[in-house]
Amino acid sequence: MVVLAPPSRRWRSTPSVGTRHGPVGRLNSPGLLLLLVSLTGIGFAIGAMNVWSIAIAEHHEQDMLSGIIPAAFSTGSFLGGLVYGRRTWSRTTADRLITASAAFLAGWLPLAALPAPFAATAAVAVPGAFLTIVVACAYVTTDALAPAGRTSEAYAGLILSIGVGQSAGTALTGRLAEQTLASAALPVAGAAFALAVLLAARRQLRPAGHRPRGRHRRPLRGRHKTS
Repeated sequence: MVVLAPPSRRWRSTPSVGTRHGPVGRLNSPGLLLLLVSLTGIGFAIGAMNVWSIAIAEHHEQDMLSGIIPAAFSTGSFLGGLVYGRRTWSRTTADRLITASAAFLAGWLPLAALPAPFAATAAVAVPGAFLTIVVACAYVTTDALAPAGRTSEAYAGLILSIGVGQSAGTALTGRLAEQTLASAALPVAGAAFALAVLLAARRQLRPAGHRPRGRHRRPLRGRHKTS
């Protein structure tokens, strides 16, 4: 469906001029690199959740939980994406990214209280709802920070960062699966790491030339129309 869609059929690549070599063509933007580092924490939380769902299923002797919990997370992600896409947002993409990451972190906190199976299933839908927003804002931010002609590579780095983090979360949670509290806290740790990096990189996440809100469009008294 994607390949046969009219935008795909109309699209033609344009040669990159002056971006193959030199500093301009390198993916070395501090903001972009910090964004990719932060996304490893998002992936870590997802990988930890997948293994934690198996551990809690074994702990409560309810095998279906190993599938129901990730399904609730994915359902929350789907619904969150629908809501986010239907609204127009006034804040900058960087601000939305940080806010969504904070909500993503807050959504994992109830797991540290070791909730009952039904409560745990409902709880994971909350961080799932904000995952789509985080990823959507991350893509827009990547597009703004990547050099001309290097966007596809930057997107590949974004996906790689989430995948690496997910692998690390899966591996570490698997080692700690028998420790119920530790495995439940690992998604929180991954989300907290992501938010901390984003907060540290807040200024670098804005494209060059961006002016913070409140510092432009100052009213000018006595301004007249000109033809």
